[in-house]
Amino acid sequence: MSKIKTAFFCSNCGYESAKWLGKCPSCEQWNTFIEEVIVKDNRLEELKRKSFSPDRKEIKTISLSEVISGEEKRIITNDAELNRVLGGGIVAGSIVLIAGEPGIGKSTLFLQTGLLLKNITTLYISGEESEQQIKMRADRLKIQNENFYLLTETSTQIIFQEINKLNPQLIIVDSIQTLHSAYIESPPGSVSQIRECAAEFQRFAKESNIPVFLIGHITKDGTIAGPKILEHMVDTVLQFEGDRHYAYRILRTLKNRFGSTSELGIYEMSDEGMREVNNPSEILITQKEDQLNGIAIAAMIEGARPLLIEVQALVTQSVYGTPQRTVSGFDLRRLQLLLAVLEKRGGFHFGMKDVFLNIAGGMKVEDPSVDLAVLSALLSSFEDLPLPQHICFAGEVGLSGEIRAVNRIEQRIAEAEKLGFEKIVVSKYNQKGLRNQKFNIEIVNMGRIDELYQYLF
Repeated sequence: MSKIKTAFFCSNCGYESAKWLGKCPSCEQWNTFIEEVIVKDNRLEELKRKSFSPDRKEIKTISLSEVISGEEKRIITNDAELNRVLGGGIVAGSIVLIAGEPGIGKSTLFLQTGLLLKNITTLYISGEESEQQIKMRADRLKIQNENFYLLTETSTQIIFQEINKLNPQLIIVDSIQTLHSAYIESPPGSVSQIRECAAEFQRFAKESNIPVFLIGHITKDGTIAGPKILEHMVDTVLQFEGDRHYAYRILRTLKNRFGSTSELGIYEMSDEGMREVNNPSEILITQKEDQLNGIAIAAMIEGARPLLIEVQALVTQSVYGTPQRTVSGFDLRRLQLLLAVLEKRGGFHFGMKDVFLNIAGGMKVEDPSVDLAVLSALLSSFEDLPLPQHICFAGEVGLSGEIRAVNRIEQRIAEAEKLGFEKIVVSKYNQKGLRNQKFNIEIVNMGRIDELYQYLF
């Protein structure tokens, strides 16, 4: 037996050091170093040399011009939302990391995805649940699949032996934090174990051309548990988010080597699993009979998809000396900027008013085109007058009070028209892109916020 080797790892970013350090030189966090045993014996090199591919090609340096390029092969799933988020389907040999809150529905979504792929041999590896528990969930989903196999194991050595016997076409690992390699002494979930297990699956995916999904945990801060290097090693990182008190879940792309990083998939949690939501605008707008003040509809773009969302504002007289500014789903600094514009350019005194802003449906928005709807909702609540019915907004507000043009205006207008809106307020600088377009919705062009106020009230 060789001498046991230990090292210190930063639990935040995975930086390795031979001795304990108070401050990590990589991520500059304090007191994050923990000691871990890394090598138990000298079999680690034997593992590194092991190939997962039966016909392993000889490693040699080649010119870029010699590489034959081709369209990447993709597995098209039955889930249109997952296909969109992954950039058009599951790429062969890709490794995808999915993280989210406990109980949000990660395991349910990927169990359902595997069961729906009836022509593909899928292996579902669980380190958290027994076969009976997974079977109970599958029965609840009411999907039968003869090509779906289960393995409840945490040792990577046994897992790869079973993979070689079965030869699956898709692998789902639930979760990467529960696995352990016999060549690393530290416990499952530690920095070195997560890094080594992920590296083994990465090597396997690239050599065998079999796609692998790794389900991951998150920390109490909302970041993916384990070293930051885990996100660098994989091809795609997906975040599954949403409030467990709401039925809707959002699958967001944080990194994607094979597609856009601004895509979004929306699901509804039901008794029979995850139901994809094809028209999210309808669920994000509340159906109301009475006209209420402080509510405006924004036409925004999330990734490649246009969405109509409801912006709710409440402006009240401040009881305390310092007025409150509370937001949900919107950037607080952006709200303060818009209030300053209204104060300076419009003459509205929000200085002694409490302002509360909410994006309905639990959405988090970053599109600057929501500015105009936020402004309209604030003015509606300030004046205590409801906005005209069947009107929506798409425009960015500048510091001098001008309404700026936004991109892909045609898609926003088409979405508003599809949902039955009669008018859409846009920037007059967007007229260039709309000259040759014919729409059955009235397009109202505005240049400044004082014009908007006169038009609405």
